[in-house]
Amino acid sequence: MRELSVAEQRYRAVLAVVSDGETVSSVAARFGVHRKTVHGWLARYEAEGLEGLTDRSHRPRSCPHQTGADVEAVIATMRSSHPGWGPRRLVHELARAGVDPLPSESAVYRALVRLNLIDPSGRRRRDRKWKRWERGLPMELWQMDVVGGFVLADGRRAKALTGLDDHSRFCVSAHLMLRESSPNVCDGLAAALRAHGVPGQILTDNGKVFTGRFNQPPVEVLFDRICRENGIEHLHTQPRSPTTTGKVERFHRALRTEFRTDRIFTDLATAQAELDQWVHDYNHDRPHQALDMATPASRFLRPDTAPVTPIRPTTRVGRPAEDRHDGTWVTRRASAVGVVCVSWQQVCLGVAAAGRPIDVWVTDNVLQFYDGDQLLRTHKRESTGEVRVKRSTAPQRRSTVTPSVTDQPN
Repeated sequence: MRELSVAEQRYRAVLAVVSDGETVSSVAARFGVHRKTVHGWLARYEAEGLEGLTDRSHRPRSCPHQTGADVEAVIATMRSSHPGWGPRRLVHELARAGVDPLPSESAVYRALVRLNLIDPSGRRRRDRKWKRWERGLPMELWQMDVVGGFVLADGRRAKALTGLDDHSRFCVSAHLMLRESSPNVCDGLAAALRAHGVPGQILTDNGKVFTGRFNQPPVEVLFDRICRENGIEHLHTQPRSPTTTGKVERFHRALRTEFRTDRIFTDLATAQAELDQWVHDYNHDRPHQALDMATPASRFLRPDTAPVTPIRPTTRVGRPAEDRHDGTWVTRRASAVGVVCVSWQQVCLGVAAAGRPIDVWVTDNVLQFYDGDQLLRTHKRESTGEVRVKRSTAPQRRSTVTPSVTDQPN
């Protein structure tokens, strides 16, 4: 016995009503459908004949939440120009462009799939055990590392000392150098400290330019000495644990894909100029997904948590006037235990000053520490020759020792 197709069954139901005179209710009960369905078959048969009884698409005539064709065209253009932009970044850019109504992230993702601009199978699911951590305020912790891959026209390869503020993801250092040597790395560190102030802690890996704790015997390298003399706590990752400095490693990924380190640069100066311009855009214009699409500068440069910069403060009541020539104003951020380092001296101001920017009036004889207009302490200034420095038992080359960053001209 041959099995009837769907169209043939509908045709028999129609004939039962039209030719045999059966009621619509009885035919609907015999074929196991609703009366309204039989009426629909009769109308389609009358209008189109047998072709009207075949299966039709169940696709709705309209979809109110379907992304418009003009919006999809804008999405395609943005994605083609910036292949690294995902749905969240595209929605952010569409909002900045004034697109209304604004599609959701899931709608943009579906549009990218329809346009074959994204591979759904390549989507990586997030590890449920993974947890993001960050410091509560800017300048509490910097993550620093060295990354290579900058090729110059003469065949030489340069590397960059990179640094990222842990709270804001603000790039504090992108210093290019031809050799990954201790003096070159410390030049980049000194430039970052002069530009942005002194952080409470710096986190690095265990590279030889950062630490000598694995040497036999252990020695204090120049990077460690600069941290110590400026009151910075130097933290290290566990060996073979690159995820501990995950923020700066993620910055390296953006550096490779967005700055395009796979090209050839004319010379080191040109590469540094282009890198500085890209870093400025990264800090001030580029939205960051981990910051809810805010820019790193909006977190790093907040008025209530502004980083310390080595500039002379304006004159305030109860403080020495700025036009006096017997001293100099400098600004330092107190460490986590309230210690301030200036002029080769470490002065403890107490836990109440921990993490706060402290203004210091430096003369030939005294150091006066101010928190705003309040004088916290007056300390006798010792000459450089009177300061006793505990030296390591291991021999060090005299040529590698440089003055503390705090003693640089302000």
